Amino acid sequence: MERAWCSRTVPVLREPLMSMEPTTLKPASRELPMARSMCWHCQSEVCGEYFCGRCVKVQPLSKELDYFTCMNLPRLLNIDEKSLEEMFYSLSRTFHPDFYANKDEAEKAVSLGNTALLNTAYRTLKDPLQRAEYLIRLEAGSAKDIRSAPPADLFDEILELQEDLEEYRSMSEGAESERGRELRVKLQAERETLETRQQQLKARLFEKFDDWDKLQGLSEDSAEIRDKKSAVLKEMQEILSNRTYIRNIVNDLVSATS
Repeated sequence: MERAWCSRTVPVLREPLMSMEPTTLKPASRELPMARSMCWHCQSEVCGEYFCGRCVKVQPLSKELDYFTCMNLPRLLNIDEKSLEEMFYSLSRTFHPDFYANKDEAEKAVSLGNTALLNTAYRTLKDPLQRAEYLIRLEAGSAKDIRSAPPADLFDEILELQEDLEEYRSMSEGAESERGRELRVKLQAERETLETRQQQLKARLFEKFDDWDKLQGLSEDSAEIRDKKSAVLKEMQEILSNRTYIRNIVNDLVSATS
């Protein structure tokens, strides 16, 4: 069964959260890696808090922080969206730039940097497709980024579709001719077929989410488990690549026939 997509708007930290200074907040225990072990302002040791214990300046998060760790989530594809949102807002209350409006430029910059990282992590993990693409990059490396290529089983069909699309586009005023109307009907039918294919690919991808999460709970020391995880990553990459290609074709069809 296809899983429902969340339709809630992803919040971006733009509006004030509350009118209070960060120094009135009780410093949170550090759960995320900091960019450095010494305070950027007073050079004292940063030991376990988002704020320096001596000068109470906010500290920058590490740029190497992965998004799952950032949001205190295991590296799974079926995530607890409530936990994601709660962690996002908890950290937002700590780092939001509105809290630092009266601070010096250096502290404002730290706040902005931390907030940018939080926003990107939240948006990426909130969306299932972006979450899968990001996990593949984490696990398989940048050399295996999502590509855009035609699905092998649709190659001939897509070639014919592209020829029809080019002919229709070149007709200009002739699009209302008998041939133009014939092509339009054909292209609209192809669009519906490809949109159905998109939904099927999404359903297949969600099945792979379950496969990945089951493997994540097993021993990393097993060569068999590592091979199975690599296979699942490859399958997800292929599904995402095919879906990206089909989405681009659908967008072209919408643009041409709308």
